[in-house]
Amino acid sequence: MTQKLTILFDLDGTLVDTAPDLMGAHNHVMKKFGFHQKELGDIKHLAGRGAWIMMQRSFREEITDEKVKKEMLKEFIDHYAKNIDKGSVPIKGVVDFLKWAKSIKISMAVCTNKQEKLAVDLLKKIKLAEYFEYIAGCDTFDFNKPDPRHLTNVVEIIGGNINKTIMVGDSEVDSQSAYNAKVPFILVEDGYTEKKVDQIPHDILIKDFVNFEKTIDKYL
Repeated sequence: MTQKLTILFDLDGTLVDTAPDLMGAHNHVMKKFGFHQKELGDIKHLAGRGAWIMMQRSFREEITDEKVKKEMLKEFIDHYAKNIDKGSVPIKGVVDFLKWAKSIKISMAVCTNKQEKLAVDLLKKIKLAEYFEYIAGCDTFDFNKPDPRHLTNVVEIIGGNINKTIMVGDSEVDSQSAYNAKVPFILVEDGYTEKKVDQIPHDILIKDFVNFEKTIDKYL
């Protein structure tokens, strides 16, 4: 099938503001295991690379006990899975844009470093899953972002053309993924990253998805 355009999206901080629920799970684990809890702003700077790395970056000293690591990660996943849609909401303009893109047959998929089952569950619960032809998490393949194959494999699976593909994300990991895959990168401001906008290579910068179709028109 010939596709006019494929858009790959990151999830956390790009399509959905998941920080409230990530913070809830993070602080639940920290409290249970005797570590400091975090504020919402802190979580946004820690998220984006997966659950364990988010927690590991919270510790002043690295935890080397593998048993404790596994227990903490399990506790995080269990708590987060049960509360995944309590405070998470689509970024402004996302729903309208996805409806528009689907109506003109733009192919769309998600490439996230969140576990696949969690990504699928979240998108289903907030009624966004129907817009995507494929949802790839950190454990879908044997590699994940910033490995370009996380992106290129998804494009191949949905029958797209890498030369007619763009990536939309909010962090340096997404940027690296896009440029490693040799596709244009659109950066969403105020994402889940410690980097400033000018420290993240990008082709286009957007604040949110309001009127985003005007930006995508340039690629059609």
